[in-house]
Amino acid sequence: MIYLDFAATTPISETALEAYVKYAKSHFGNSKSLHDFGGDAEQLLNHCREILAKLINGDHEGIYFTSGGSESNILAIQSLLNGTEQAKKHIVTSTIEHSSIHNFLKNLQNNGYTVSFVRPDKHGRITINSLEKMIRNDTALVSIQHGNSEIGIIQNIEEIGSFLKEKAILFHSDCVQTFAKVPIDVEKMKIDALSFSSHKIYGPKGVGAVYIDPSVYWVPIIEGTTHEKGFRPGTINTPGIASFTIAAKSLHDEMKALQSQFTKLRKLFIELIAKEQLPIEVLGTPQSEQLPAIIGCIFKGIEGQYIMLECNRKGIAISTGSACQAGMQEPSRTVISLDRTKEEAAQYIRVSLGIGTTEEDILQLVEAFSQIREEYH
Repeated sequence: MIYLDFAATTPISETALEAYVKYAKSHFGNSKSLHDFGGDAEQLLNHCREILAKLINGDHEGIYFTSGGSESNILAIQSLLNGTEQAKKHIVTSTIEHSSIHNFLKNLQNNGYTVSFVRPDKHGRITINSLEKMIRNDTALVSIQHGNSEIGIIQNIEEIGSFLKEKAILFHSDCVQTFAKVPIDVEKMKIDALSFSSHKIYGPKGVGAVYIDPSVYWVPIIEGTTHEKGFRPGTINTPGIASFTIAAKSLHDEMKALQSQFTKLRKLFIELIAKEQLPIEVLGTPQSEQLPAIIGCIFKGIEGQYIMLECNRKGIAISTGSACQAGMQEPSRTVISLDRTKEEAAQYIRVSLGIGTTEEDILQLVEAFSQIREEYH
């Protein structure tokens, strides 16, 4: 079976797995316990905070551990909102955010907040001009993702961050798809808070983190919580966090080599579908603004779900979008936001590359696409 759904989740790396087993045995203490077992766990967690903060040029005091990307997004946004002026009840986000943010902000509309959804241009880019039109005097927070999970577009977070800093508006960015894969510098990007996840970077599932600039005021969601300085209740998953940290450091160190590898594989894919004259359109922009490992496509004339199931039958795993939206029959919100029809959105498929993906995998994928086209017609 060929796995080409790395944007949904990644297999845990051997080094991350070894670290989990090691620290599950040696640092099993509750980090809030006052004995030496607890002290050892707390010391390890602080070491992990320092490593992760360094990867984004942040302050280790701003790292808070969570159960994953979705929880990170929700906790970050709500904690920041809790710390803002009560009169500020307006939030701005994009129409192509991850479902965890989209659904949470929709729910906030029932709790006294107004949410404005900015649309991207036809390539998926959020422009300053379109964002500026949404800003109001009572805007408390803006949340714009760094890298889109369905088409791989990378937003100009540095430009957006500088604009919002001038307006004194809090800025959160979902960096789940970009953390340890492309450079992130919270100082240059002027990000007040960002979210990331372990299982997207070859770490264990059920682990993630939020970074909040220590100078930014926030208020806990649940009063009286002692773990993570009140940010999140519950005993900390120390071995999972250690494993996550090792996975992040390892992937970050290989960043340039991997992006080069994915760029070559992406180019090969585009060349092959052109050579085979397949009715496939690759979505996105030039690769300088793209995560090369995420290849969002429209397979014209055939529904994406059919393509995905047929590929699975032929031993290849791809997807029809975000795994968090799987099982929902609605067409991709991201593709619709690119001014595409519902019919086109229903023809969307996603190929996502990862460590271990080879040229042979791409050749077999394109061969499978050719067979599916012939069999369908």
